Amino acid sequence: MLDTTNQSDPAPPRDGPCPPLDEPLPRQHEPRGCLFALSQPPLMIFLAVIGSLLLMASLHDLLLL
Repeated sequence: MLDTTNQSDPAPPRDGPCPPLDEPLPRQHEPRGCLFALSQPPLMIFLAVIGSLLLMASLHDLLLL
């Protein structure tokens, strides 16, 4: 099959010098991860309440039924 695509022009030269490869790029704003979200007090209170409800339900099933 014949290649009928046209060759594109080469990229124009960059203005200014290129940064060295061994120099790290400056950090952008890093999004906060899951551990940050888990450290918030309202979420911890909510998870504690849900966990205690699950614990009470499982103890009720094991001991009283």
